[in-house]
Amino acid sequence: MAAAATPGDRKKKLRVFFLPFFARGHLIPQTDLACRLAAARPSDVESTIVVTPANALLIEPTVSRATASGHVVHILPYPFPDVGLGPGIECLSAAPARDEWRVYRAADLAQPAHEALLRAHRPDAVVADVSFWWTTDVAVELGIPRLTFHPVGAFPQLAMNNLFAVRADIVARGGREADRRQLRVAVPGMPGGKLPDFLVRDDHLSALWGRLKAAQLTGFGVVVNTFADLERAYCDEYRRVDARRAYFVGPISQPSLSAVRRGGDGDADCLGWLSTQPSRSVVYVCFGSWAHFSAAQMTELALGLEASNQPFLWVVRSSDAGVPDEAWERRVAGRGVVVRGWAPQLAVLAHPSVGAFLTHCGWNSVLEAASAGVPVLTWPLVFEQFINERLVTEVAAFGARVWDDGAGVRSVRREEADTVPAEAVARAVAGFMERGGRREKAEVKVKELAERARAAVAENGSSWRDMHRLIDDLVQARTSGPNVALSSGDIPSDRGESLSQY
Repeated sequence: MAAAATPGDRKKKLRVFFLPFFARGHLIPQTDLACRLAAARPSDVESTIVVTPANALLIEPTVSRATASGHVVHILPYPFPDVGLGPGIECLSAAPARDEWRVYRAADLAQPAHEALLRAHRPDAVVADVSFWWTTDVAVELGIPRLTFHPVGAFPQLAMNNLFAVRADIVARGGREADRRQLRVAVPGMPGGKLPDFLVRDDHLSALWGRLKAAQLTGFGVVVNTFADLERAYCDEYRRVDARRAYFVGPISQPSLSAVRRGGDGDADCLGWLSTQPSRSVVYVCFGSWAHFSAAQMTELALGLEASNQPFLWVVRSSDAGVPDEAWERRVAGRGVVVRGWAPQLAVLAHPSVGAFLTHCGWNSVLEAASAGVPVLTWPLVFEQFINERLVTEVAAFGARVWDDGAGVRSVRREEADTVPAEAVARAVAGFMERGGRREKAEVKVKELAERARAAVAENGSSWRDMHRLIDDLVQARTSGPNVALSSGDIPSDRGESLSQY
């Protein structure tokens, strides 16, 4: 499963451990980062990805490609904590909605295994998911750098920092369920909108936020999957207030027709169907591996896609089998395709027939759309996705909303969500795709972003430089210790201040 290294290699190579959280949106980009770091300087760096067995199976194809290219990337498995989930259920995408809390519980219970592995192997550095705050303490004990891996960009992070500072007031104003549905908070310079759940109600993330931020700010630095030209002003501010060192190394993965098995076995048959469609005609519809729609919303979405009269490729969860129904599939046969389970998203977005992406605005999807030059229709549901929507529609301006904020509440919580009707879906999709529609303006912006994304990761691009600066800093820390002086421009100031401009 992993490449072998000689004793001599182990002595000279920089050994970096990676600890991803139990969700594909964290696991896949952190695996890509581990492979990219090893590929940046194959003679100097080896990566080890520390994962549970079922998650190891998801990333094994990516790791195998890296090792086949001569890069040293290992997989180090450890047992998934016993939290009452069935065999092989080790990430959010595999867990039923009622059991998602068990995955977060497993993340908390992983601490002893992480600490034991780090003490036993004593790597030169550790890159840990933001959720695993405790790795900062064990890294100090071992005298090695600990970096935070952040699965979202600078813009949403800064916005959430600012909003969390006034969370007590937000919770007080939205204490009643009826108030929560209508609560809007004005942030200077950022239009109001629906807030992430952890800002409105007590949950796992709100309870841990203080520890997560403290571990991030006291650690060696932060690695972020973004590129400077996507959110430049926010990257500059992030370096100043939110990390001792910040490395913007994205997009870690570029869209590619060959990326069929990234993150699991995708349905490659859909690529063949895409090849039968006209250029830029297909609407790709995917809400990520985590979101759960109600049956009523699935039906309205299906009817809306049908009524739009646009070709579409729609990815639904395996657990949503039977929705939409067979009669609907017969009606849209030839014009619409449904993929059940995991789709090869990078390959789909790279296909020339894809003209728009209807997305939940997860950060990976936003970044991959920008990198592929595909304009988006936004339908956020949870976490920071509502903030990402603002980046897409108003800051970087390469997309449009499916449903305006005033039309109703979008949420994965069925007791809160208003059903987006088929008519609204059809109107948004058809209007976006029509000649002279909003897509053409968004396409100009996103094509430029795609060029800048490619330039960022090319030799001497901004992300290329940050990747190599990361390696240089870790090599220096191995010699001088993790508290080596920061270089000019890396030193953050006023980390506790309110980011009022966001």
